[in-house]
Amino acid sequence: MRVFARVVEAGSFTRAAASLQMPKATVTKLVQGLEARLRVQLLERTTRRVTVTADGASYYEHTGRLLGELSDIEATLSHAQKSPRGRLRVDLATATACMLIIPALPRFQALHPDIELDLEISDRLSGPIGENVDCVIRGAAYDLAHVSRRLGAVRWVTCATPGYLERHGAPQHPRDLEDSEQNLVAYVPPATARPMVLHFERDGETLAIKGRCRLSINDSQAHLVAALAGLGVVQVLECMARPHLERGELVPVLTDWQRPPHPIYIMYPQNRHLSAKLQVFVDWVADLFAPHS
Repeated sequence: MRVFARVVEAGSFTRAAASLQMPKATVTKLVQGLEARLRVQLLERTTRRVTVTADGASYYEHTGRLLGELSDIEATLSHAQKSPRGRLRVDLATATACMLIIPALPRFQALHPDIELDLEISDRLSGPIGENVDCVIRGAAYDLAHVSRRLGAVRWVTCATPGYLERHGAPQHPRDLEDSEQNLVAYVPPATARPMVLHFERDGETLAIKGRCRLSINDSQAHLVAALAGLGVVQVLECMARPHLERGELVPVLTDWQRPPHPIYIMYPQNRHLSAKLQVFVDWVADLFAPHS
């Protein structure tokens, strides 16, 4: 059952075998034996991917709850609640990983030395089951099939380099960003493939600005690097820009106009048992984000 569940979550026998640290042939044999015993086809296999049949989806849903209860029993007997151990796979965005999670990981590892973390870091949106991870930390609760917990919200800042502002002048109003004298470096979220619109709020007034864009980038780190190169005005998460703002490498503009804070959620499948290792990680991340809540 556990091997079958991992194949469903990973979307392939190869990835499931790697995550289970088992030979692929063993994984295949176990799933075939399960299908033979149940006398139903649980998975449809092609040369390119594995998909779940209707019977397989139903079996996965029901056995997921059973495996969760079994894990709870085993954790109690092994005292894992006192000392959580094992591998935890986490999917998260680049900015969240680089600016908030990774710098704080030494504290987590000191508290829980027996937990191994696998971080899948990307600006691309991916679901926990499809990408074979235990939880997702993202800026949107994008799947109602997942348990979602709001961790907090991080602020935005609109900024540019001093050199850019000397050449082009500092915008005094968001509409100034639509002038030919100003350049925007647009961030293109991979999930939408469309340049992100800059949002501004002040005294109940809201504006959405597209501006004049000569450069578009679909990676948040590269987006910030482009700003540091003096290529234009950017709107980025304040936690990403903070070190550069403190050193004067970037200068905030339009400070009397603010974009609503960016919410952050942690999500995991409803049918995934909240193991001791996942529980302590969720609680630790919640404490980490407490100043931003």
